[in-house]
Amino acid sequence: MLKQLTAIIEKEGDGYVAICPEVDVASQGDTVGEARENLKEALELFFEMASQEEIKSRFHNEVYVTQVEVAVG
Repeated sequence: MLKQLTAIIEKEGDGYVAICPEVDVASQGDTVGEARENLKEALELFFEMASQEEIKSRFHNEVYVTQVEVAVG
């Protein structure tokens, strides 16, 4: 079964950090593509190894990624 999940990738230092907010799994890589592939691998391992109870307790059914405008300075 395939499931569509969210990947948020941001630059951190000399590399990139990738986070999946639905299950709070993260990974990293030297490039955006590498961070994305490493996150995919980490997610596949999580779903393979975690119990159904853990998956259910960590899974967020609704995740919204949006932008907000705020005044700074």
